[in-house]
Amino acid sequence: MDYQPRTIAFLSELVHPPQPTDARAIQKLHNQMFESGHPPYSSFAVTPAGPLLTNPSSRKGAVSQVAFLEDRVQFREELGETTQDSFAERVTNVLEFALPLRNVNLLTGQQVTLRSLINPQRFRDSREFLQSGMFGFGEEMSVYERSPQLFGMRLVFPPEGEERNAYSLRIESYNADVRSLYVEVQGSFGPTAVTTGLDDITSNVHDTYEFLRARVLPFIARFDARQTS
Repeated sequence: MDYQPRTIAFLSELVHPPQPTDARAIQKLHNQMFESGHPPYSSFAVTPAGPLLTNPSSRKGAVSQVAFLEDRVQFREELGETTQDSFAERVTNVLEFALPLRNVNLLTGQQVTLRSLINPQRFRDSREFLQSGMFGFGEEMSVYERSPQLFGMRLVFPPEGEERNAYSLRIESYNADVRSLYVEVQGSFGPTAVTTGLDDITSNVHDTYEFLRARVLPFIARFDARQTS
């Protein structure tokens, strides 16, 4: 099946040893970005949890921000025009400036989360796809004496053998558009020494997207085989 995933959210969380939040360092980062001529974020704000860099949007539900918290940096790009390449580049470029300013020399872990929508090709309703095509539920559901309006599953793949990274997967029907499956992939990755470069940070974003493309989509396709009435 030739699916065209529509990724509606890119998120990444970089964990580091705890330290006090320093709004002055992030304000300096914001100034440096503007001086470069191509700032990835237009606004700077200070919150009780820590400083934020954001891109305000008039689109409902859209988020574009990076938060600098006591023990982590959180990137969120939701309902925008972001691609895996632009997100990976943004995360890496911001960290290259921000981590030295905050005196962070070690990232103890990274999580990358992708949320995508996929349309089954032989089912018009994602609930029917999950109920009949994937789960094979029939008369067993009659015990509830009502019809569920959301179906879903969750799988967790811990590190095993040569696979050093962990992945978790959620597949659900999508109430906002019953034709679409909601697919969330989260990759969990180990430490990165900042002094040796941030290539792993970029690779982790691409590896998570590759898990979606090369593992999850073929898995879904195995059940997308027939249209039911």
